[in-house]
Amino acid sequence: MQALQKRTSLFNSLVQSVIAHHDADFWLQKVNPLWSINQSLARVVKKQVVAKDTVSLILECNRHVARGLAGQHHPVTVEIAGRHYERTYSLMQLDADHLCLTVKKVDQGLVSSWLVEKSQVGDILRLGQPYGDMQQSIQTPKLLLLAAGSGITPMLSLIESLSQTKQLNKTPVQLMYWVKTHQDAAYTDYLKEIAENFPNFSYQIFYTQEQDQRLNQNHVETLGALNEITVYACGPSGFASTAESLFVEAAVVQTEAFSLSQFSAEQTDIGFINVTLTKSNKTVAIPKGQSILSSLEQQGIKPNHGCRMGICNKCACTKAQGATKNLLNGAANQEPTQLLKICVNSAQSDLVIDL
Repeated sequence: MQALQKRTSLFNSLVQSVIAHHDADFWLQKVNPLWSINQSLARVVKKQVVAKDTVSLILECNRHVARGLAGQHHPVTVEIAGRHYERTYSLMQLDADHLCLTVKKVDQGLVSSWLVEKSQVGDILRLGQPYGDMQQSIQTPKLLLLAAGSGITPMLSLIESLSQTKQLNKTPVQLMYWVKTHQDAAYTDYLKEIAENFPNFSYQIFYTQEQDQRLNQNHVETLGALNEITVYACGPSGFASTAESLFVEAAVVQTEAFSLSQFSAEQTDIGFINVTLTKSNKTVAIPKGQSILSSLEQQGIKPNHGCRMGICNKCACTKAQGATKNLLNGAANQEPTQLLKICVNSAQSDLVIDL
């Protein structure tokens, strides 16, 4: 009985603490929207169009916001029509108090469309803990940055960090940047300024719809000895996969993909698969070639998730049995009792997963 009373007392204390924080935040934010007992908040203080369907938001941060390393990602939570939505973006640190969030509108992307079209100076965003392995750690004489579309954002963060720390004075850095048209190229003035101030930095922009110069072997042959180069690549999954295959002889190759473009569907990926959710005690039928996360959401099931691109692990769960395919690289997995990232895997047979 005494142990039960102690647990009840502890529970009541925790509830009162949460309520106290909520009440305190309510009144603090009447004075200053960034004030909070424990929430990581940022306020939009400037909004600027930097390319077609692309904006940069300058964010003023409160003291709780954790600063990530250059190239890492932050979960960003916005409120749209009374509901909270979380997406992942790479932020560039400008100074001790400000970060820059660059967003390109994605077709049918609820959050990106809101940020590009509807966000305003004064809006408050919530920022999560930074994560990601594409960090400033150069072990070779040269650094090569490959970016396609929105993949430019972590590269900008890396370039800015290298310039602020003066590493660009001693390390040759080359950026290759692919966009559809001239209108889609972001931060061209910034890149030009960096190149003028740091002779070790160079960049090229390729326009795939105007010149059809997609990443290929010809670009590799202009670079010299690959064993002296660290390669960072970020873009759609097809771009990331091409970079991995072309630069297999480089000293270091690190890639990140932000969409499921290459392996998202094949002719054999038709029909439906039964997925048993052990915690929910449900069995649902989902399409064979679609990400498990998206398929479950279409059934009204809301699994925990974050980045939706296989990086943050928030959606990871245990697969008890069944076959899956990775939508980023096409890798098949038929082994039981495996950790499964449902945002970047599709079902290939009936599944049993711990959700």
